[in-house]
Amino acid sequence: MQKIELMAPAGNFESLQAALDNGADSVYFGVEQLNMRARASINFTLDDLPEIVNRCEANNVRTYLTLNTIIYDHDLSIVKTLIKKAKAASVTAVIAMDQAVIAVAREHGIEVHISTQINITNIETVKFYALFADTMVLSRELSLRQVKHITAQIEKEQIKGPSGRLVEIEIFGHGALCMAVSGKCYLSLHSHNSSANRGACKQNCRKKYTVIDQETGFEMELDNEYIMSPKDLCTIDFLDEIADAGVKVLKIEGRGRAPEYVAKVIKCYRDAIDSVENGTYNKDKVISWMQDLEKVYNRGFWSGYYLGQKLGEWSTGSGSHAVQKKVYLGKGTHFYPKANIGEFKIEAFDVAVGDTILITGPTTGAKEMDVKEMMVNDVKTDKGTKGDLVTIPVEFRIRPSDRLYKIVENKVEA
Repeated sequence: MQKIELMAPAGNFESLQAALDNGADSVYFGVEQLNMRARASINFTLDDLPEIVNRCEANNVRTYLTLNTIIYDHDLSIVKTLIKKAKAASVTAVIAMDQAVIAVAREHGIEVHISTQINITNIETVKFYALFADTMVLSRELSLRQVKHITAQIEKEQIKGPSGRLVEIEIFGHGALCMAVSGKCYLSLHSHNSSANRGACKQNCRKKYTVIDQETGFEMELDNEYIMSPKDLCTIDFLDEIADAGVKVLKIEGRGRAPEYVAKVIKCYRDAIDSVENGTYNKDKVISWMQDLEKVYNRGFWSGYYLGQKLGEWSTGSGSHAVQKKVYLGKGTHFYPKANIGEFKIEAFDVAVGDTILITGPTTGAKEMDVKEMMVNDVKTDKGTKGDLVTIPVEFRIRPSDRLYKIVENKVEA
């Protein structure tokens, strides 16, 4: 059984570093506007490509550039520039759904991965795209039985991509799901002239609605059911079945999420994949992983369609169900390397010994730790307040660009 590649989202350098620090095998990211999270995350620029690749190569991590939106004629020059720059920076592969992007990537000799937007659901479609691509993300609506049939046929028929390797199958493993088939939704375009398929979804589906009968005027409020807003996908409790289905790449959704989300989710799935491989995967570990996953952004969890469920499970609210949240405290001001001490300017709420804190930054990533001791103005104390310069022992370098948060309980309405 080949080990599953864990693919992490990166919407900015903080999330990128969080992915690298927590065991990602590959990262996927967007540059400029031609990707499905063009408005949901900050996104990188062309000038960022060399640093992204350098950081990843230093950690033996593969890099995937997402160019998976609908492409119009006026976009083609941008596509060509992006792919040319990606080639020059040694980006590993391009994730694409438009045939023009696929063609340009092939012309420049860059590996192509087929986006879930293509909606691959059968082996004949796999054979067709094997002419152009080495990895394919299957439709999100398939069951594991269907996935396993496709991977078995690839092995049986020795279906290979342009690289000469057997085609690898990738599936989504965790994160937000869309009510539309493989994410191809037009609701936002219809209501706001803002196309989800151009990376500009307004997320109308996440809101609560009232239904009115046009003939009688009868009005019905859909109590506790956001019937267009699915719960988040979570597969960590049947990851052994995913491995058995022949999946080669597990993709974590979340390029619009905070770096602590990337850190927590990637760490959990890294542990789970390793446990499946070494034979220590068990129910107790799953319970622990689930408890950790519940601490960061989620809309509640379900297994998607992988286990054969025909109907979706809908979220019961418009926001996150995370049991924890972060509260801004202040920013980093200095680091004392000999003593491994970080200095922070407290600009908002208090920080105290015993608190769990989160430090984030473009180079730092997302580091969580407990405050065991602290000093204010060279005096050992148990509490720092707004305006104080606080020093705390840390196990990593902090920088002036870093932000300090406190992790607190988040009371979620039932």
